[in-house]
Order: sequence, then structure tokens, then C-alpha cells
Amino acid sequence: MDLDVFVSAHRAEWDRLDTLLRRQRRLTGAEADELVALYQRTATHLSLIQSSAPDPQLTGRLSQLVARARSAVTGTRRASWRDATRFLTRGFPAAVYRSRHWWVPTALLSTAIAALLGWWIGTHPEVQSSIGAPSELRDLTRPGGQYETYYSSHPAASFAAQVWTNNAQAAAMCLVLGVFLGIPVLWILFQNMLNLGVGIGLMSSAGRLDTFLGLVLPHGLLELTAVFVAAGTGLRLGWTVIDPGPRSRRTALAEEGRAALGMAIGLALILFISGAIEGFVTPSGLPTWARIAIGIAAELVFLAYVYVLGGRAARAGDTGDVDEAERSAVLPTAA
Repeated sequence: MDLDVFVSAHRAEWDRLDTLLRRQRRLTGAEADELVALYQRTATHLSLIQSSAPDPQLTGRLSQLVARARSAVTGTRRASWRDATRFLTRGFPAAVYRSRHWWVPTALLSTAIAALLGWWIGTHPEVQSSIGAPSELRDLTRPGGQYETYYSSHPAASFAAQVWTNNAQAAAMCLVLGVFLGIPVLWILFQNMLNLGVGIGLMSSAGRLDTFLGLVLPHGLLELTAVFVAAGTGLRLGWTVIDPGPRSRRTALAEEGRAALGMAIGLALILFISGAIEGFVTPSGLPTWARIAIGIAAELVFLAYVYVLGGRAARAGDTGDVDEAERSAVLPTAA
């Protein structure tokens, strides 16, 4: 494409569109029809320039022009409770469901690594001695030690809020940093599994693994699932950078990135629930079986939510991305 010739051929249309957008009075019917037609043509021009002869200055000007025209044509739209309901019943579970081939293997492999680390630490005293002095390890693992008092060390409400904040940040980092080929996601995931493996290993060496699992499982099942979903989605986003498939890399990243950001909001809600369980149920006086049963129930409800609602929405074509009307116009590309 000869950019100078292209600009000369279409500058008058862009200027006319800009003039119509600047009109203070109400447009006539003919002017409104002209604005819509010019908006559609200018959006096509923008796509052609972006794909064939990218020019930062011209692209910026046309992007602003198309955005203004889009607002004038479609009108401003405010979020409503219907949008929130649609997100919770269709968009978010569909996005989690679509990512299941990434987060389910991530969950299985990560759990196996945590168990292996726990076995290695629990059966090798020299590894335990490298973690801490014998007196420090006794303080951690003894009845009434730090592993047990950790969950009741602060008022339940503030503890739940702190846990939720930390976990939501970790999940958001997995989702956002996945674009860097997923490498930071692997590190975040390994750190989480290492912490879990250390707890398993030290408490099992003290003969108190049942106590540790009784404290971790009530909230940990849902919490770790949310982390695995975030990590799997982040890895999927990193793979999109490498292999965008039939879409252009820019389009693929935009679609998957928007879905990932939506998942960050949804996972924050899931982690809020797990944080509430950790703050109010884990340190409660309920029997161990009752606390674990609550954790299992919360996990099963989440999985049913994903595989029933999410599966139905995904089969209906929902991807977790924003509505088509809210996306930027793109020009179809040949495979």
C-alpha cells in the first residue's frame, strides 16, 4: 500500500466525519446516515493501515476518530445489574470452562509436586535442618504451635480480608504476567507449592499431618483451585503469544487478555469466599470432619458452577470476552 496515495484518497472522508462529529446541533436524518457510513468506512481504513502500512501518527488520529464516531453512533452505555448477572452466570464460568485444559493439568501437576516436596522434606532430616533450627521447627509443629495458631492470630474479619487481598494479588499476577510467555506464572506457582510442601513435610515428620490437613483443607481446596485457574489461564495467555492460531497475534492477545481480566474479577469473588472460610471456619471450634466437609462442599459447588453453567454457556458460544458490540472493529484476515 502506498500510504501517501491512500491518505490523499480518503482524507476528505475523514475530515467530513470529523466535521459531523463536531456539530453542536442535532444532525438531520441524511447527516446521521452519512455519519454511520463514514464511520464504517473509516473503521475499515484503520484496519487496513494497521495491517498493511502501520503509521503511529495516522493510526492514532484514526483511532480517536473511530472511537468518537463509535460513541456517537452507538451512544454511551452504562453497566447495569443485568451485565453483572450475565458475567456471573455466563461470562466468568464460560471463561473458566474454556481454560480447563490448562488449569486442570496445572492443578494435578502442582499437587503432585507439593506432595513430592512434602515427602522429601518429611523423610530427610538434613533438609529439615536447612529450613530452621530444631527449636524453631518444634515451635512450628507442636500442639498449639505456629501452624495452628496462625489461623486464629488475628480477628476473623481482618484475617479473612488480609488473606483475600494476598490471594487475589497472587491470582491477578498470574493472569497479567502470563503474557511474558508464562515464565513468571511458573515461579509464582512453584512458590505456592513449596510453601505447601514445607508445611506437609514438617508436620508429617512430627506425626501431625492429620492436624495440618484438617487446618488446610477447609479453605485450601477452593483457594488452591482459584490459584490453579489463574495460573492455567496465565499459561494459556503466554502460549497465545507463541501460537495465536488462525487469529492475528494482536487480535488473539486482545481477546484472551480481555477474558483474563474478567476472570481476575471473578476469581477475586471466589477467593473472597475461600478467605471467609479461612477466617471464620478454619479456626472455629467445629469438629475437623465438619470443617473439611464445608471445604469439600464449597469446592464441589464451584466445580458444578464451572462445568454446568460454564459448559452450557461455552457451548452456546460465550468465551468470557466482552460483548461483540463493545469490541473494536477489526478487518477479517485470510487464514
